[in-house]
Amino acid sequence: MGGVETPDGELGEGGGGGRHDGQVLRRGDLPSRGFPSRPGFRPEEAPVFHVKHPRAPKGGSLARHPALWPENTAFRLKPFRRPPCCEHGSRLHEARHMMDGPTRTTGGTGARIAEPSRDAVLVRRTLEEISPVADKVTSYFYALLFIRTPALRELFPAAMDTQRDRLLKALLTVAERMDDTAFLVEYLGHLGRGHRKYGVEAAHYPAVGEALIGALARYAERSWDAETEAAWVRAYTAISQLMIDAAAEDETRAPAWWQAEVVSHDLRTPDIAVLTLRPDAPYPFLAGQFTTLETPWWPRVWRHYSFASAPRPDGLLTLHVKAVPAGWVSRALVHRARPGDVLRLGPPSGSMTVDHATDTGLLCLGGGTGIAPIKALVEDVAEHGDRRKVDVFYGARSGQDLYDIDTLLRLQRTFPWLAVHPVTEAQGPLPQAVRAAGPWTERDAYLSGPLGMVREGIDVLRGSGVPTERIRHDFLAELATVGAGSAEVRGVHGADALDVAVEVVAQ
Repeated sequence: MGGVETPDGELGEGGGGGRHDGQVLRRGDLPSRGFPSRPGFRPEEAPVFHVKHPRAPKGGSLARHPALWPENTAFRLKPFRRPPCCEHGSRLHEARHMMDGPTRTTGGTGARIAEPSRDAVLVRRTLEEISPVADKVTSYFYALLFIRTPALRELFPAAMDTQRDRLLKALLTVAERMDDTAFLVEYLGHLGRGHRKYGVEAAHYPAVGEALIGALARYAERSWDAETEAAWVRAYTAISQLMIDAAAEDETRAPAWWQAEVVSHDLRTPDIAVLTLRPDAPYPFLAGQFTTLETPWWPRVWRHYSFASAPRPDGLLTLHVKAVPAGWVSRALVHRARPGDVLRLGPPSGSMTVDHATDTGLLCLGGGTGIAPIKALVEDVAEHGDRRKVDVFYGARSGQDLYDIDTLLRLQRTFPWLAVHPVTEAQGPLPQAVRAAGPWTERDAYLSGPLGMVREGIDVLRGSGVPTERIRHDFLAELATVGAGSAEVRGVHGADALDVAVEVVAQ
């Protein structure tokens, strides 16, 4: 891990345990970069330590050459302070100052085009260089993290293979949108709140930052220099502070998780079960949202499942689960869970919800168990007394796999504004059936199901003239390759940096 030099490059040696502000550095330790470790922290409040050892090669830092540390030597650091980040001191302004780029006005048109900030350019350059060895970088990151801070290992699942991919995906998402403050505030706030259920505390963030920069410095050999490291320190400081503050604010409103007892387990098909849960405290959510769930059989392994009903007066929650091959959690829920078992739920999330301020009709595509949130949306429209037109296309491999069709047809008989269209593979792909029944240009579209179905559905709807901003789903990060503007499609099913691979509700 390379350190950035101070203007004078000085580092005083002291015998037998030098200190600065309570910090002791011995052989194998690394200096703090002043990463935030508490809510409300401001970067200018903490000293940023820059280290250069007199025996380190020219242009290098001691952190990059730990073998040069003398035995039993501690170092007294001379800190310097960053200038105040902004006059107002708000987290939003700090994030803008650290990550936003300038804008310029073009050719008399008055149009303002955002230019990437210097920090954004440096961060993206680093990620481009490490992309071919991303797996090595993330493996090295976790090795550094767990060796230096062993206590953090218990926050992660036993199997780390898919975890590495999710960390990189989160980094790429943030790097790609570094100059989009509004997106970062929402995205990182979501991550910060979600990480509470893992037991993540504000004090953990500095260790993560040190390990991250150590891994990047090791593998970004061509692009890594003092300026690049400083850019990453600033970016990580702003990123982590947004997450810390979001978690602290959320702590005043809601628990980190809920205990939920299984009160019924209905096996609809050999591999699909409908579970009804009773949470130990009120669980506030909106129809169309999803939760994260942990079972007692696979501790620290969380999976995402959508709610299959609108909020109920009795407070019960309903989930549809399909057992997928090698799906640890899904197979346990379908084949092992029984009434009386207690699960753990994270906070609700997702923006695939109905806007009741309008009377725009709904077009809903649900594939497999992806019909769960679609049914919740229908119930939500009914409970609000809306009379808007709602068309539901329910797709499955065969008629036997349309496990909830009776419920939907009963709703159709009750509400004349609802039309249900079952579609099986024999009739062709679900999105093509939707195209044939169009046009849908005046509808708000909702998609839930396997990733491939959602991707094809978005293409079909956009190709049929449905505006992008009227297409809702919860696969934002996973569908980043759909095409230009795909990030505009509403959805928050992004990559939690501490999360594991998602078993999508529709699989």
